[in-house]
Amino acid sequence: MTAAAASSSGRRGQRLIEGEFPLTKDDFRQIADIAYNDAGIDLAESKASLVYSRLAKRLRALRLESFQSYCSLLLRDEGTSERQEMVAALTTNVTRFFREPHHFEHLKTHVLPPLVSAARSGAPVRIWSAACSSGEEPYSIALAILSVMPDAASLNVRVLASDIDPNVLQKGEAGIYSDAATASIPGDVRKRWFKPVDGRDGKSWRVGEEMRRLVAFRKLNLIGAWPMRGPFHAIFCRNALIYFKEATQVDIWCRFAPLMVPGGRLYIGHSERVFGDAAPLFVNEAITTYRRKDTAA
Repeated sequence: MTAAAASSSGRRGQRLIEGEFPLTKDDFRQIADIAYNDAGIDLAESKASLVYSRLAKRLRALRLESFQSYCSLLLRDEGTSERQEMVAALTTNVTRFFREPHHFEHLKTHVLPPLVSAARSGAPVRIWSAACSSGEEPYSIALAILSVMPDAASLNVRVLASDIDPNVLQKGEAGIYSDAATASIPGDVRKRWFKPVDGRDGKSWRVGEEMRRLVAFRKLNLIGAWPMRGPFHAIFCRNALIYFKEATQVDIWCRFAPLMVPGGRLYIGHSERVFGDAAPLFVNEAITTYRRKDTAA
């Protein structure tokens, strides 16, 4: 066997996925390293099929012939924007209005009522949607607020909506959702706080001015610097940290606590729990709902 043939055979032996674009162990390692360093995403080789299915679309869009060429692009200076596209492709933006409705019911019955009189006296009310995707979560929070304080848009009440993916942030800022996407919103609520619009895909609904004034969208990497100071009365961070190593999850839980008011609430995903060094900072109050201890620093 010639040296070239041996090298080719060796590279084929490293393949994790055969297909239109063979994915090798070396390709996967480079992609996993970038995902971890840029966004904290932890990719084990068991996720090779997911990585292939998500990123093969990027290779076709860029008209690249191999994952090796794709990795070379990612590592070049001009690959910065594609690194963002890669992270966006690898994260699952599964969201809908009032997903896990018990959180919004808890917000309406336990968090917001005590804040109404203070808000109407000029005190700030702040809630953070820390992985807001295309906006359904922060707008659901806004709807919960408006159900308790219909005049909230004229008060010092705000929802910070952040995400690492600029593409979903654009969708959230546009605030236009299909008839099917808003089906989980009660009809009278949708009629009051949304405006019907006709588009190429049929009837849609645009977020009304009151809701839009409550929500501010910002690009934010949860493993990077956080410019906001809070304090927040509630933080929603649901089904985002499942992509991170356990140590990173604990670090982010710990970083939340000082940004919350004493007794502030933290809402997490249905398969998540607060653990490690972060556990003493919170009290488990309800299903995937935590209250910050008054002594948290």
